[in-house]
Amino acid sequence: MDSFAFIIHPIDPKRDVSRKFPFLGRVLSERQIDFFSTFFPPVYISEIEGITSQLTGKSIKGWFIACPYTPRRMMELPERTVYRKIIQTGNMAEKLGANILGLGAFTSVVGDAGVTIANGLNIPVTTGDSFTIAMAVQAIRDAARVMDIKMEDATVAVVGATGAIGRVCAELLAGEAARTLLVARDEKKLEVLRDRLQLKSRSELVISTKMDVLKEAQLILTVTSSIHDVIRPEYLQAGSVVCDVARPRDVSAMVAAVRDDILVIDGGMVDVPGSVNFHFNFGFPEGKVYACMAETIALALEGRFEDYTVGRDITLERVQEITAIADKHGFRMSGFRSFEREVTDEQIETVRKNARMGVRARRG
Repeated sequence: MDSFAFIIHPIDPKRDVSRKFPFLGRVLSERQIDFFSTFFPPVYISEIEGITSQLTGKSIKGWFIACPYTPRRMMELPERTVYRKIIQTGNMAEKLGANILGLGAFTSVVGDAGVTIANGLNIPVTTGDSFTIAMAVQAIRDAARVMDIKMEDATVAVVGATGAIGRVCAELLAGEAARTLLVARDEKKLEVLRDRLQLKSRSELVISTKMDVLKEAQLILTVTSSIHDVIRPEYLQAGSVVCDVARPRDVSAMVAAVRDDILVIDGGMVDVPGSVNFHFNFGFPEGKVYACMAETIALALEGRFEDYTVGRDITLERVQEITAIADKHGFRMSGFRSFEREVTDEQIETVRKNARMGVRARRG
């Protein structure tokens, strides 16, 4: 039976460690988990069963394996040290017999985005970023529709626009929106991106290194590699949509707490075909995964055992190809979720109502 493995790691240290080691999650502080993660070996988490292609009936199995490093440690430790630990985790996948390895969360963005890790292993690797792009853009389109925002009239912002995922998301959205705000820290990289997109964009393109420009946007897709939140309540206009693709999250929890006139959605949630059993609670309902993991699973169902999405030069052609592969095997965009909770139709209507009330109050 063909198989895959997928690397996860603690993002919210106390919560995520508690899911596998309840006692350690309870007694250790976040700082202690950060410190001790340096010395932990890779951890076997669970076997994944029940994935079946809707097209071919092919079944595969997989495994969750964990790199112990937190995002903070991945940023603080020397790059070579982080590579070594991720490759050690990949060696576990090789011993389990996996045909392909997916890199989750920060393991996919550290350093050269999977190139060194792929070179250090004997099985192919993917970051899952190609399908992440496809599902993030689809999520923002779907959210625009339910919020009655016409893409062709809207201002769209891409935060982290010069990164591997953000650049291709910007390329796709700039072909649809009236105005596209490209937001990142490096102005020179933004200028290069703007000049390249202008050749085939229908959008007016605006670059900015300042987050307060987001007040101009109705639709925001955010995908930075920051270990801290970057989007705060005061940056957002009433009735806007924020699709947060980053892990750790870019959107501050304060947005959900104090802005009931904004729709915040998690980016790239996908339904997996079959009767899936993860044998581990990683915070999602059964049968749902992020698009990065879905890419790994889809490639295993397709029998495409190759380094698929590695490095930072992701192409539209690869995004389109993995979308077609996933679609034919039965992967589907899942419903909206926000901060790991389902977003109901009633909640969406409440956001719309509160946004309208806020606009009327400001006009009055």
